Amino acid sequence: MEEIQSAGAVARGRRPGRVPEPLRLDSIEQSEAFRLMTGIGEFDRVLGGGMVPGAVTLVGGDPGIGKSTLVLQALAELAKLAKLADSNSGSGSLLYISAEESPSQIKLRADRMGLSSPEILILPATSVEEIIEAADAASPGLIAVDSIQMVHTAEIASAPGSVGQVRESAARLTAYAKKTGVPMLIIGHVTKDGSIAGPKVLEHIVDTVLYFEGDGGRPFRILRTVKNRFGSTHEIGVFTMTGRGLVEVSNPSELFLAEHSLNVPGSVVTASVEGTRPLLIEIQALVSPSGFGNPRRTALGIDTNRGNIILAVLEKRAGLQLSGCDVYLNVVGGIRLDDTAADLAIAIAAASSLRDKPVPPRTMVFGEIGLSGELRAVARADSRLKEAAKLGFETVVMPEGNASGMDDSPGMKIIAPRNVEEALLSIFS
Repeated sequence: MEEIQSAGAVARGRRPGRVPEPLRLDSIEQSEAFRLMTGIGEFDRVLGGGMVPGAVTLVGGDPGIGKSTLVLQALAELAKLAKLADSNSGSGSLLYISAEESPSQIKLRADRMGLSSPEILILPATSVEEIIEAADAASPGLIAVDSIQMVHTAEIASAPGSVGQVRESAARLTAYAKKTGVPMLIIGHVTKDGSIAGPKVLEHIVDTVLYFEGDGGRPFRILRTVKNRFGSTHEIGVFTMTGRGLVEVSNPSELFLAEHSLNVPGSVVTASVEGTRPLLIEIQALVSPSGFGNPRRTALGIDTNRGNIILAVLEKRAGLQLSGCDVYLNVVGGIRLDDTAADLAIAIAAASSLRDKPVPPRTMVFGEIGLSGELRAVARADSRLKEAAKLGFETVVMPEGNASGMDDSPGMKIIAPRNVEEALLSIFS
């Protein structure tokens, strides 16, 4: 009978005599995790306050967007801070695995950015086994792998960059980070559909996923948190790309509105909350008569379906004739808006362009629009107002639900319509 029970235990995937014991939730001891600050404020913001020992962070983005530059700058700042020796995670060196570039190419980039440190070790390697062996010998305080698409393991017969190789290589590197407690940064390139080596291949393996976004024709770069086991998601960090590397933007609202033109039809400023940060962003709309049977609907930085719903509400509830017009929507600065508080700004921008009437200067609007045309209250209205007041806005149009719960406004005129039609009358009357 005992032999039969042992055979059953093996068949169920566990060793005989080793039964895992569950723990009571209230008996688990929790200690405050040490966080390794990179020294780059915008980077630390999206990480949730720094890197946790043993955590693996994936930095994804289009080729040439600046991922390697960001990681190299982070390593240089870490070397300056000299905090790795206190982390008990290694000797204090920083190991940069270069699977794409030669050491001389990395040195050339570092010299251009004015970066130099004896603590940064460069290892040109593509084999996971070689990387782990070198890491054991160097005992680094942090490991950066550039990039995961070029790394391969002998356990898989497929070529580097394939889904199987990327998944297995990332899994083995993650297991090493967990075993040793060394934080790890992994760089990954995105595919044509915007994912890293296929849909969701790496996101479930690593602890934190960051996406580096930006338009190649603009200097702005947005570092966005997609997943974070140690902090909030949907946080963003803002940078500008210069000849000497990436520069942090401490006041993104001022940057995004630097070229905002007053008294121009189709231009509206809204307040969006990205993570914990309120941002003032300009939304533009261009409405013109269509020369074809099917009018065009184009949106940059805004979900196209969301834009179409707002246009349909304007036509049905506010009486605007948009069915025979081409409508183009754009978020200035190359940022992508997911906050539904931008709905009212999109509607007012489209109405402003259709009527060829500009929005009054120093006016900011926000609010979510329902299918019946009602304006719904949004979260964190007080922080949106404070950000607008800081940049000199004098009038704010927002849902009545937010205005009724507002104790005081920072010296601004508050207009609180109940629906889209009232909002248009309050602005263009």
